[in-house]
Amino acid sequence: MDIAGLSMALSQVKVQNEFGVAMLKNSMDQMKVEGAEMTQMIASAPAPANPDLGASIDVKL
Repeated sequence: MDIAGLSMALSQVKVQNEFGVAMLKNSMDQMKVEGAEMTQMIASAPAPANPDLGASIDVKL
């Protein structure tokens, strides 16, 4: 068994794992920002011109 080779392989796996975790963290941070922006955009949407619009739905079976 090659101890040096095993050590290098484990080190490479560790680096790849840390890189993957860092990329996922960046993705999660970006999604949090986009979610906050979406919430802000929805909150700032103008009120409907007719408040009764959408209050009832016609359904046929």
